[in-house]
This record gives sequence, structure tokens and C-alpha cells, in this order.
Amino acid sequence: MDSRISARSLAHALGGWRTREPAYEALADGIRLLCLDNRIAARTALPAERELAAVLQLSRTTVAAAYRSLRDTGHIESLRGSGSVTLPRPVREPGRVDAVEGAIDLQQASPAAWPGLAGVMSEVAADAATLVARSGYDGRGSLALRTAIAARYSATGLPTEADEILVTTGAQSALHLLAETLLGRGDRALIETPTYPHAAEALRAAGARLVGVPVSTSGGWDLDRAVQAFAHTRPRLAYLMPRFQNPTGRTMTPDDERVIADAAARAGTILVLDETTADLAIDDIDTARVAAPGMGAGAGVVRVGSLGKTAWGGLRIGWVRADAELIARLIAARPPRDLGTPEFEQAVAVRVMERMPDVLEQRASVLRAGRDALMAALQASLPSWRVPDVAGGVAMWVELDAPLGSGLVIAARSRGVYLSAGSRFAVDGAHDRHLRIPFTAPTADLARGVAVLAELWPDVLAAAPTIGGEVFDALV
Repeated sequence: MDSRISARSLAHALGGWRTREPAYEALADGIRLLCLDNRIAARTALPAERELAAVLQLSRTTVAAAYRSLRDTGHIESLRGSGSVTLPRPVREPGRVDAVEGAIDLQQASPAAWPGLAGVMSEVAADAATLVARSGYDGRGSLALRTAIAARYSATGLPTEADEILVTTGAQSALHLLAETLLGRGDRALIETPTYPHAAEALRAAGARLVGVPVSTSGGWDLDRAVQAFAHTRPRLAYLMPRFQNPTGRTMTPDDERVIADAAARAGTILVLDETTADLAIDDIDTARVAAPGMGAGAGVVRVGSLGKTAWGGLRIGWVRADAELIARLIAARPPRDLGTPEFEQAVAVRVMERMPDVLEQRASVLRAGRDALMAALQASLPSWRVPDVAGGVAMWVELDAPLGSGLVIAARSRGVYLSAGSRFAVDGAHDRHLRIPFTAPTADLARGVAVLAELWPDVLAAAPTIGGEVFDALV
């Protein structure tokens, strides 16, 4: 057994779990969703029935029935004297139709590979003799790629040298490395909510205590809350996505950037800006930029980028842009995690960077078609849902007309439509009134997926507990 989750922590993670009756099945569904999202890892010990019942203010009989339902579906096992433990789930490969015929994966938010990528790989493979003549171990990254990345920053108004770039094995590797290097156990880290969940996981893994700042599709960043959070908690690090934020799709205005930058400087906070979606403008690709110069470029600002969303998720090339002193610290801290980024991928990345205008033009076309198809389908089939306008990025943060996102996600899985509930992107277990729906899938799949959601939604609404005829919003 690897870990244990307390009753209080489980209750917090469940958020608005009571999405249907009977209560024991709603509780079982809530725990299933946490397991499916890997928010509860396999081989985690669940709280004792009596303990969880007391925290959730339920009868022990209800919790016992929920655990029995989870045993029946193979999500947990219960051993006499050892309690109940979550079980590993079968691995479902993205894009495979292996569980339900015609399954639609709307969990992944990465478009298919840029069509020119195969040709670039063939070009690099033809020069394989040159690549294998190198040592293959380079903790900083190839000079050619670092120069190309630095030149792209410089072209967008942020002068950058190659020694201010560290190449990593994807952006996620960069985030973990930064968290481990910059944070100590118990340090506070400011983060948007909703947010990219794997970033929150990286900060928590480093021992950080997260301080959430709301961001919404309608109002953007809650700047008053952000300024107060910087001043009162003085976080060591702040993780933000200023452009086409995941999952809301919002972009900071220049005034937003200045307010955040000033508050961070006063608090002595290092800003870590995730720019992995920053290039994915849809409506006006001429305004796309990698950098957000209003945030500045001093020692207190670190930028993370990658080719995962622009070229292909399988091209594991990411990077950090920071002052040379921090880059040196990151290089020194890197060996326990990995010894460098593969040479072949770096050589491919250099040639992709040379073709970036073509890459972004194709990406804008694909994402525009997906966005427009998703918006049209939602507005036609689910007019009571609030569908935001997004000018870039990879997904929509859709607001439902009842806080039943988790229940809908569970119901949709039985029909072969795989989604992530809004609570997956929350720092505090909230957001069950939302779904993140990527528009990176084929347009036919998007239309069919929305049709399934529209068919299921009335049943999910009908099964929800009500007070005076209204869905019980207070449970969220």
C-alpha cells in the first residue's frame, strides 16, 4: 500500500459529489471519478466507513453501500483488518476505440501532429550519422535549438540569449524541475483556479501549499484577490498562464499583466509563466506572441514553453527561459530526474522552429474549425449552457445550468464519450458547474459527442437531489 487519504481530504476532493439519488451511488460515482482522473492513485487506502460517514454527515450504512458498489465495479478491494484500497484501472490508450465502439476522447487537448512533421523527421533521420556521433548527454540542450528558441523570444520583443534557455523533455518536465528547485516544503505557491491540473500536481509534489486565485471566462483574473494573495501570503512562486489560459481560454490584458507583475515584485514572488498555448491564436494569428513582455524579463520572471501543442504532443521538447543564474541552478538540479533531452527530437525541433509561421497557420485553421463546430453544436443542442467565446487555445470552459458536471462525465463514459469534469481543474475541489471540452478532436467527433451529452443531460438533471424543485446548488 503506497498511500492513505484522510476522510477530510477525500471530502474536499469530492466537492459537489451528490449528483443523484440514492446517495450511496452518488458517493460511489464521486470516488470513481477521482480514481479515473488519477486524483486518487492506485493502492491508496480509503478512510474507514465510520470516519468518512462522520465527515460527510452520512449514515455509516450509506458509506458502506458506496464501498460495496465500488467493490462490485472493481474500483476498490476491502481486506479484513486492512480497510479498503483503490485498485489500478485498465489503461485506455488515447485515440483507441477499445472500450466502446466509436468511443470519443475529449479528455486530450492536443491536436493531431502538424502535417509537415513526418517530412521533417525524415530529413533529420537522413542525417542520423551526425547525430549519433554526439555524446547524447547534454543537460542544457543543443546550442542550435537554444539559439532558435532565443531568437523567437527576441523577435517578439523580449531580447534573449541562448544561455538563458534550458531545453527540457517537454513542459511538464520543466515545471517539475522548477518546482523542485524553487520551492521548499511548506512554501506557498499562488496558482489560478481553475488551472492546468498537472501543474498543481507538480507544485504539490514539491511540498507547496497552494493559494488559489480565481479566473473566469467572463471576468478574467480576479485582480483584487490576486493582489491580496500576494500581499498576505507572500508566495515563493506563482504559476500563471497569461495567454489562452487552460482551461478558460482567457488572455491577460496589458493592465492585468502590470498589476500581477507589480504585486509579485512587492511580495518577492517568482513568476512562472506557462506559455505552452501562447502561440495558438485562432482569429488573429498575426498578433500571436510567445512572450508577454508586460510581465518583464528580470530574475523574478521565468517562462516555460513547448512544441507539444504547436507541433505534436509526441515531440517531447520543452524549455525554460530564465536568467543565466537560474538556468545554471536548474542544470545542476536536473540529473536526478533526467540527463538531457534526446538529440533526435532536438534536431527535429530546430527545423520545426524554422517553419513556425507555416505550423501556426495550419494550427489556426484546424483549431478554428474545431472551435466553430463545437460552439455551433452546443448552442443548438444545449442552449441553456453558457458557451464562452474563445480567440485561441485548445478548449472551452463551458458552464452548465446545474452543478452536475461530475455526474454527466460518469454517465458519458458509459456511452463512450470521455471527458474531464470541471473539478479536475480546481485547486479547491469546486467547479462542478463546468466542463472543459477541447476542440482539438475531429469536427464529426465533436458534434457526435455533444449529441450524446444533450441526450444524457435531462436524465442527469432528473436524477439530481432537489430542494423546492431546484437542483441543490449548496452541495457544490
